[in-house]
Amino acid sequence: MSLRKYSEILPVIFNTIMVLSVLYAPQPLLPVLSLEFDISREAAAALTTVTFIPLAIAPLAYGYLLETISPIRVLKITVPLLVVTELCFAGTSSFSILILIRLIQGLLVPAILTSLMTYLSGRSSADTIQRVMAIYIAATIFGGFIGRATSGLIANLFGWRFSFLALAFTLCIGFLTLFRLPEIDGIRATRPKPKVLFEVLRRPAFLSVYLSVFCLFLIFAAVMNFLPFRLTELSDQANELRIGLMYSGYMMGIVTSLGAPKFISWIKSETATLRVGFICLFVTLLGLATNNVWILFGMMFLFCGAMFLVHSTASGLVNQLAGSQHRGMTNGLYVAFYYAGGSIGSFAPGIIYSHFGWNGFLMILALVCCAGYICISRVRILTNS
Repeated sequence: MSLRKYSEILPVIFNTIMVLSVLYAPQPLLPVLSLEFDISREAAAALTTVTFIPLAIAPLAYGYLLETISPIRVLKITVPLLVVTELCFAGTSSFSILILIRLIQGLLVPAILTSLMTYLSGRSSADTIQRVMAIYIAATIFGGFIGRATSGLIANLFGWRFSFLALAFTLCIGFLTLFRLPEIDGIRATRPKPKVLFEVLRRPAFLSVYLSVFCLFLIFAAVMNFLPFRLTELSDQANELRIGLMYSGYMMGIVTSLGAPKFISWIKSETATLRVGFICLFVTLLGLATNNVWILFGMMFLFCGAMFLVHSTASGLVNQLAGSQHRGMTNGLYVAFYYAGGSIGSFAPGIIYSHFGWNGFLMILALVCCAGYICISRVRILTNS
């Protein structure tokens, strides 16, 4: 069944935006939180890392779950729990409690994202899946940007705690919209089998696509997590609002993700599109070596555009290859590999940054980009496209 009505997709888009806002809202506030709780740069970055770790593991369990249970049912349980965690985050005065809350959010967010992706793929036809997934990716991009930008703005005006109170309120609105969604047809009440995971991974090209998105998000998470600290090195005027606005390059990601189906049609190949995206990502990593804040601001547009061209194309490709089989596990594995890269990228490159500086940090990411390109080249061989 195709997504014929906006009333079906708008609640999904709104909740996607809000969940991504929750995930990334702390990032522009890391320097402030570092000062308030008297912790190091690497310790502050752990607020992102501890969320990405369960994001890399939990989707596998949720993939099994969504083979048998309605994604709408999962959403109606997990979204209210996410509201509670935001209220607790705003109220605590202990950094250890903040870490625990972010860990819990890391268990809830993949349940929501995997359910949303599964719902969209289940309500889409083979002809519309690439376009629908592009819209979904555009929503994740906007959520990532608006979460960072508004948390920086609200924190600058009222204090960082109010940023998370505002998120809790808007998540409540998102929960109410879920009651407008019809159920997916064809959910079977069968016991999920562990071998489903290996069946998906053994299918041609799937593992190569998953490894490429692992590399992709490792790079992206690294740049996004340590960019605030780079800005404080380059400028004494880098406050929460200015740091939040540096993520404006996210908006280019919306353009490239929505334009991905047309680009694929023009270039006549998903895998060729993915290769172009990785090449552009490599070039922008070289450009991020600049010491000029304004050039860095401009390069972020190109960086985000390349990243989300790959992301939107890859997510559509795996759903297209999967067809109607094991949608829950296919999307669960995609989210798992994606955030496994993010969990490593949000912390490990920071060690390189501390010892070898920003340029050494970028060189390591460029090597990871080359590895992602190699994986995509293998997809071309396996799919003959």
